[in-house]
Amino acid sequence: MTASPTLHQPAIDNRLSGLTLLYQFSNTMLSTIRLNKLTHLILTALTAPSSGLFERSILFLRNEKSEVLQGMLGVTRQTATDLQTIGEHDSLGSRWDISEDVVAQQRSNQFSMLIRMTRIEIDGACPLIRQVIIERSLSHIDDSICHVCPTCSFIRQICSGSFAAAPLIARNKTIGIIVVDNPESGRDITQDELHFLQLLSNQAGMAIENSMLYNRIEDANANLRDARERLLHGERLAAIGEMAANLAHELKNPLVTIGGFAGRLLKSLPNATKERKYADTIAGEVSRLEKMLADILSFSRKPTICFSECDLADILKDCITSCTTALEDRGLSLTTSISDGVWLMHGDAHQLKQVFLNLILNACDATPEGGRLSIAISRESSSENAAVVSIKDSGKGIPKEILPRIFSPFFTTKQHGTGLGLAIANRIAINHFGSIEAENSESGAIFKVKLPLAAHGNNHKKGM
Repeated sequence: MTASPTLHQPAIDNRLSGLTLLYQFSNTMLSTIRLNKLTHLILTALTAPSSGLFERSILFLRNEKSEVLQGMLGVTRQTATDLQTIGEHDSLGSRWDISEDVVAQQRSNQFSMLIRMTRIEIDGACPLIRQVIIERSLSHIDDSICHVCPTCSFIRQICSGSFAAAPLIARNKTIGIIVVDNPESGRDITQDELHFLQLLSNQAGMAIENSMLYNRIEDANANLRDARERLLHGERLAAIGEMAANLAHELKNPLVTIGGFAGRLLKSLPNATKERKYADTIAGEVSRLEKMLADILSFSRKPTICFSECDLADILKDCITSCTTALEDRGLSLTTSISDGVWLMHGDAHQLKQVFLNLILNACDATPEGGRLSIAISRESSSENAAVVSIKDSGKGIPKEILPRIFSPFFTTKQHGTGLGLAIANRIAINHFGSIEAENSESGAIFKVKLPLAAHGNNHKKGM
């Protein structure tokens, strides 16, 4: 009888060593779902001295929108020396781990930074990219072939000898590639190492895809939680707003009664008496409360806009006429720059007048006695069918820290303000498909109200 062939002990030991290494890789890739740590673990395991495989490894991931390979990470033998073994007494259950310090060191390495700046076009022109990405097969190439290839230059910048590139495949699509080489020794890659790289890249592709899917699910859950919180917050604000509106409505009637009697007392009481002073205080505070309630009701009430064709210049002139007394009381000089002609737009003239009155009166309050106020209408620079109404004062301007908050409801710097005037004005402008912007000029503040003009409303003559 012929004796059955037997394997030599070194061959058995090599096979067992390879299987143990593959188990360690599998256990390592199953140990984390974090994409950043997973990529560092995969490349570090490939280049660690303990694995005895390659001296350098590079990861590219595919961007399906732009159809490029994005360089993600590059790990060298020098930056892979601190790989930790977990469960080293169990040859089939052990795995590798890496510290956050090593991760940070690898990412800040000059070679890794070069990789992250690298983009590779996926257009089928490069034979290497076509073989790895499109045909999904491992490629082992002497880089002299790539040096004479006119289609790309990324290998010339990265590899200086023979290298291998393996596809990362998940759900029947290529999601990236792993490139390995031995730049220090110049040693060629063996067939056993190529076979091992193929097995590893198959597992790595699934692990990276699962990690990316997990991260997307986490992002989606975070977005859902944020949306739910915003919805609950909006419901609470709506309930508070409805309560405030009801309360304001209920308070309005007794305030009218109090204000009426206070006015009668003022008429009947002689001047320079304490009683008249008290009645005058009551009447003033009632008037302030009535304005506050009117602002709250205006802000909480669902806006109804009666669109009709109106002239923006006429609205602004009416506002200036209404503010004449306020300007004279403060000794302010007013300059206007309103071009002749018709500035027609579709909007609610009453609500637009409320916007400009609020901005003009605010400018009066912000301007010291003897100051200047300028109001102008001009065309919006980027659109022929839009107008810009500018209201500029010579006050101290708006502090930078509060400038982003001035249109927020109930935010005010005035002692007796409600903080709703600018919020209401901003909402009216938005409802008219426009906007309000505020900025500081060389002296004072300037508010710009941008509003769309009717198609035939911008044919006007220039002049004062």
